[in-house]
Amino acid sequence: MWRVLRLRAALLGRGPVWLWGPGRWTVVRNYSSASAKEEARRRGACGRAELLELLEARVKQLQADNVSEVTVDRVNVAPLRKSSFRCPAPSPAGKEPAARVREGGVSSSGTPSQPSRWFEKLKKEKWIKHKRQLKLEQKFSAAASAPSPPFLEPGKAAGAKESQGRAKAVPPKGGTNPKVASKSKTFRESPRAAVAPAQGSPKPGSPASPCAAQSSECSRLEELLKIGKLEGPLALWEPRLRLEDKEGNKYGSIQLIIMSYLESCLFLRQPERAQQCLLFYHRSQARRKLLGIKMYAMLMHGWAKKGSLKQIGRLFFMLEEAGLKPNLSCYAAALECMGHTRAPATVIQRCVQQLEEDGFSLDELFEDVYEEDEREMVLKAVRIIKPNFHPLPQPCSEICTSPLLRDFYSKEEPVSYPKLDFSVRELRERFRQQLEMEASNTVTISSVESAKPPTEQASKARELLTALRSEWRKSLLQTLRESKIHMANRRSWQMSLYPYLCLLEDEEYVDIMLQILSSLPPQGESLLVLAKELGAKIHSRYAILKKSRSHLLKKIQKIYDEYAQLLAKDAQLDSYLPREYWEKLEASSGSSQLSKDCTWPQLLLVQLGVHMVELLVQVIKVQSNILNPSLEAKLIPVLYHVYSFRNSRQIGFIKPHPILTQILSNAAETTLTFDSFVMPMLCPPVPWTSPHFGAYILLPTKLMRCVEGAIQHQLLLEECPRSNLHSVLDALNQLGNCPWKINQPVLDIIITIFNAKGSEKLDVPPPLSEAPKPSVALRMGPSTPWSKSSLKRELTQCRKKTAEMYSLRTDALYKLSIANHLRDKVFWFPHNMDFRGRTYPCPPYFNHLGSDITRAILLFAEGKPLGARGLDWLKIHLINLTGLKKKNSLRERLAYANEIMEEILDSADNPLTGRKWWMDTDEPWQALACCMEIAKALRSPDPTAYISHFPIHQDGSCNGLQHYAALGRDVIGATSVNLMPCDSPQDVYSGVAQQVEEFRKRDAQEGMKVAQVLDGFISRKVVKQTVMTVVYGVTRYGGRLQIEKRLKEINGFPQEYVWEASHYLVQQVFNSLKEMFSGTREIQIWLTESARLIAKSGNTMEWVTPLGLPIVQPYHQAKSTVLNSTMQTLSLNVRFDASQKPDIVKQKNAFPPNFIHSLDSTHMMLTALHCHRRGLTFVSVHDCYWTHALTVDVMNQVCREQFVELHSQPILQDLSRFMLQKYCTASLAEWRDKKFLEYKRLVELLSKVPETGDFDLQKVKESTYFFS
Repeated sequence: MWRVLRLRAALLGRGPVWLWGPGRWTVVRNYSSASAKEEARRRGACGRAELLELLEARVKQLQADNVSEVTVDRVNVAPLRKSSFRCPAPSPAGKEPAARVREGGVSSSGTPSQPSRWFEKLKKEKWIKHKRQLKLEQKFSAAASAPSPPFLEPGKAAGAKESQGRAKAVPPKGGTNPKVASKSKTFRESPRAAVAPAQGSPKPGSPASPCAAQSSECSRLEELLKIGKLEGPLALWEPRLRLEDKEGNKYGSIQLIIMSYLESCLFLRQPERAQQCLLFYHRSQARRKLLGIKMYAMLMHGWAKKGSLKQIGRLFFMLEEAGLKPNLSCYAAALECMGHTRAPATVIQRCVQQLEEDGFSLDELFEDVYEEDEREMVLKAVRIIKPNFHPLPQPCSEICTSPLLRDFYSKEEPVSYPKLDFSVRELRERFRQQLEMEASNTVTISSVESAKPPTEQASKARELLTALRSEWRKSLLQTLRESKIHMANRRSWQMSLYPYLCLLEDEEYVDIMLQILSSLPPQGESLLVLAKELGAKIHSRYAILKKSRSHLLKKIQKIYDEYAQLLAKDAQLDSYLPREYWEKLEASSGSSQLSKDCTWPQLLLVQLGVHMVELLVQVIKVQSNILNPSLEAKLIPVLYHVYSFRNSRQIGFIKPHPILTQILSNAAETTLTFDSFVMPMLCPPVPWTSPHFGAYILLPTKLMRCVEGAIQHQLLLEECPRSNLHSVLDALNQLGNCPWKINQPVLDIIITIFNAKGSEKLDVPPPLSEAPKPSVALRMGPSTPWSKSSLKRELTQCRKKTAEMYSLRTDALYKLSIANHLRDKVFWFPHNMDFRGRTYPCPPYFNHLGSDITRAILLFAEGKPLGARGLDWLKIHLINLTGLKKKNSLRERLAYANEIMEEILDSADNPLTGRKWWMDTDEPWQALACCMEIAKALRSPDPTAYISHFPIHQDGSCNGLQHYAALGRDVIGATSVNLMPCDSPQDVYSGVAQQVEEFRKRDAQEGMKVAQVLDGFISRKVVKQTVMTVVYGVTRYGGRLQIEKRLKEINGFPQEYVWEASHYLVQQVFNSLKEMFSGTREIQIWLTESARLIAKSGNTMEWVTPLGLPIVQPYHQAKSTVLNSTMQTLSLNVRFDASQKPDIVKQKNAFPPNFIHSLDSTHMMLTALHCHRRGLTFVSVHDCYWTHALTVDVMNQVCREQFVELHSQPILQDLSRFMLQKYCTASLAEWRDKKFLEYKRLVELLSKVPETGDFDLQKVKESTYFFS
């Protein structure tokens, strides 16, 4: 050991570094004097050496005290750099002479030893160890006698093979004491090191031997770990550290800030500033650990664009100093620089030679991601030494490995996909319109409130507002430039906001600030929320600017022109999926459309946003008498920084002065300004081809949405094999390619009511003029403590109601104004997904996932004839929207629709002046739209030939419970949620309500007061929300709140019993579900307990969906970061940082619902792909599927077939094998040494998959009400 320490101490150099000479590569060594920090490291090394001496003494002491052998196989010691520390010379035998301390205070060599506290400490530890031994013997004896769980079928798996050969134990020196049967412990690298029993100890295999018991348990657990072979997407999974990629680049918050700073400096063509920052971290051994190969490569590309080969050579030196190996991107930067400078062939040849010696090839070089003209310059340099060199074409993408879609992608038979009702020329023109909209950053549209004629007061207020904004703009520009000058004068190696404030034109920053100012609510907004919004807007504009400046935009435009032929009706090409054809075009162009975008961390966005807010508060001022000239004239701030309490926490708010609020209210501006990415697209979205590329043209969009501060999802997708994502990408492309248009008659009616003070009954928010005000009696009455308290309480309620009304009114204004802007246009909703795989439209305000109003004003742009059964489906859909006949069969619903046809036609003809039947339905606006569609179809010459654009919905019957019932093959549960064919729909909510009523009657007869009070009040509505959400992880506490809310809505229920009744009912609901869904409960408990033990071991829950999508839960312990500013100290609580320990409670509670969500998204994607193959228009709102009336029957057939196909896979068995491989086999040594009993429990739990029932899945294909 000392020999190793001395050798490490002698190697004081920095190691070999590359020296870029004028004509050759030279290896040199650098030496430097030790600094004060190095001296501190030396002292630390000496301390570690002393600690090692103590450990050696401890070993000898234990041996002398007749304790079984303790073998030290290897001790890892931190490497010593630049140290003159020398260890004592080793003994001739190669071992360090450690003194054996005896009780007499004399060493084994006879030299007296000084009494010290170490002897007493060792003696105490010996006694504690003996007590622990006795407890362990009892535990292992009990474990050995416990029955073994059923084994899994043996198979092959990584990490499950038994190691060959076991290390033999060496008998301890000095003999053993037969009176002490102590457990021996061996420290080795091998997790399966055997321990020789001490003399006189119980024989191996006897129940009294803890070693034999542990050995027996280990053998049994090894059998459990012989998991079956993983197939399909699971077989391609590789365990990898969180927040780290294949090259070892880390992506913590600090690393992301450094990379963002470097990227911004390089975008500004300031590699000198970037290099100063990199050198600051590189010079220190401690700070150097924060750097990764990606940061050095970024800077190399920056210098390559300036043609500085010398600086790139210096960065290669720094790489070697940091102990990093150059990657392909580093060599690409070197060759790019040589291409720019026309370097000599000998230099290029040596560079290529070194590239090949490092295990790379020239063809691999061109598989990297390039920006601007990087690829062309690299190719130019290579062709100087190899004139005929041509990069190999990109390999064909692998076929999807999921067994669910092997036939779908096999293409053994010719396929033909549907086309859009547009010509190639129209699609290309639409692409140019969309590109123009995105490049302009913002879109200004007319407000639906603009129809009101402007008053004289409004005209004056608008003129005043225009003048004020002009004045504010000048002041902001001046102050912003002054702040940039101040930041630019700081030390160059210090990271500051300066580069981020130079990315855009100064006017653009001011535009963003004024846009935020105009949208600030009267009650103000949290400083943190405002800062995040401002930072995100700046980042979005920078990303658009970066992409528009690059050569990438021209390449995308060229490919899209060709891609339009796949979608257009006047082109013959139809045998490719959108992703497949785009990849084909991309490969033929010889370039990738990916870009090297760096994620800006939340801390950076907040810092940038806070700086913008500080400028606003400091600069924006107004005269105090601007609205009332009789007052004293003085400049006052327009924005105030105040504090308010939210949930007992003090929050900093930015609140507008009442003068600004009054001016904005009087002006009643007729335009709204939005960022371009919140608008629906005017052309079919760019198809998703990777986690980095798809949806919008210029704006980088994440394939997987993530919560703030979580980047582990993106890293997981990047490491995932491309073939695993094909089905997910194709499903998102299919959903995004559906064109939409506006239902103009319904929109006009909604706008009329919106401008006529709204309607709470029809969910149209009223204006703020209708907000409640405190009662006059309290304001004008006598001033008593009780009246003051009542007035304060009522004022609080009024403010809360006003804030809610403002939020709802603004949301409705945005939706209706966007719809009105698109009333004569066709548009598209690009899609992405959350971390569970559930899909969402990207535009946030207006989409088909919205409320009843937004769904009612959306129609398919493509129309199809109703056909023979289309009109019937329209009528059934209308009755479904009313919520009146949920327990009746489809035949009875159709008959009821025919009975009330007069009401339907009256609603269509006179929606606001007739009998208004549609207003009393569950979804009034969708019902009105359906009434109008039925009336048009009936009045057409031939209803079967009527071209309908109306979407028909088919909704799953408590879809979460359907997946649970299918997983457990639970016959009773399957019947309750309509997996089993029945003549009429089974209503699980009514079933639970009936079961709860039975429990209530029994308790009422026994004299329970609350059960007697609830007589007549238990209904389907009371229990529905709790039953619906229990499958998604709602707790008893959350369920009680849901039931409490429903009880408060019941007229006549005694309010004093609300709490007690809700507490009683939630218990009975859970008991009813346990009886009705026994298999479901077992699976839910297994999933919950598995997640708990895995999170307790320090891991987050990960799994792979049947389609191959990798999923990780982002719930971690909160990490608080303090950000100081001149206004206040901000505390950022991040709960999704993967570098923190998992949040055990959230991990276990969220896993069952998230797992079920991943299954319902898988079912939806399978249905979407097969519907697309069969020529259907298909969109979804999670478990609610939409299509034309003509194709409802076909969609229903596909939906059922894919559900059966999905649940015919061994989903739980695959999950069990995956978790065993990920969480057990890879960390066997760690578990053995630390928490063997917990490891044993985890292995047994994960391998014990819940048993299933006898339900026949094929019955689902015959179930009418599975989706209806």
